[in-house]
Amino acid sequence: MMTIIYACILLWIGLSGWAFLLMGWDKRRAKQRGRRRVPEKQLFLLAAIGGAIGIWAGMKTWRHKTQHRTFTVGIPYLVAVNILVYLTLIGFSAMRAMK
Repeated sequence: MMTIIYACILLWIGLSGWAFLLMGWDKRRAKQRGRRRVPEKQLFLLAAIGGAIGIWAGMKTWRHKTQHRTFTVGIPYLVAVNILVYLTLIGFSAMRAMK
């Protein structure tokens, strides 16, 4: 049971850390005209698979994508979904271990 819990925590930390750094990198690229940026679809995909906390923290830290309604509404929603998914995985893991 603890292995799955640790795996979920490490996955969440890893994805969120990567998402946070990617938001900072994209903010820096946004200041440089004509430079290739991270597509918004990629940021949302990363948030959807578990990195929403990192995207949200990056939005707040670097004040990036804060004027986009899709981000100001969508990312907090995905944070809640991420939390529910991870708690569900941990809960199923705990129930399975009790049997």
